[in-house]
Amino acid sequence: MKRFLHFGLLAASALLLSGCASTYLLDNQVQSFSQLAAMPAPATYRFERSLSQQVDPAQQALEALADPALYKAGFRRDDAAPRYSVQVGARTERRLSPYADPYWGPWGWGGGWGLGFGGRHFGLGLGGPWPNTDSYWFHREVTVLVRELASNRVVYETHAINDGPWLDNRSVLPAMFEAALQGFPNPPQGPRRVDIQVGAAAN
Repeated sequence: MKRFLHFGLLAASALLLSGCASTYLLDNQVQSFSQLAAMPAPATYRFERSLSQQVDPAQQALEALADPALYKAGFRRDDAAPRYSVQVGARTERRLSPYADPYWGPWGWGGGWGLGFGGRHFGLGLGGPWPNTDSYWFHREVTVLVRELASNRVVYETHAINDGPWLDNRSVLPAMFEAALQGFPNPPQGPRRVDIQVGAAAN
């Protein structure tokens, strides 16, 4: 039964990674800190960058991924007359999947039609042999800092963490920024879970 459960987990992961699933829920662990009593008006902002971010060629693309979540939270970008500065950051680490089978080796059960072998186990594959889908696992963190320019103080800080097999940062990171800004400007206290729908049906 345990082996069949392992097959089921791998099958679901393979479908998601191949794009066969149109939507999925991305679960995020979020914690936010606020010194804002109400939604500021106007909530105009410009992006702020640390010294390392200023020389990072990927920072502009990261800010573009955060823009929709900021807009949804009520911010409006205005580089000429901003009331706030917003600094965004992200970190991704590839890790060993908690579902990985150390006895299967690098080639094992996959999707498609046919038969394949993995390590010392016989495996049913669908077009195999493919690399084990359960080996793909990522730890991601995003951060948003909002600074009031007039007082030069940080008035909002929020973090979101996700662990999962999702490969595409272009889909995952915008959802994580949206999760991080849930409840702005008065988020619940303490760590919480925020699920965001990702995919064709997500709005």
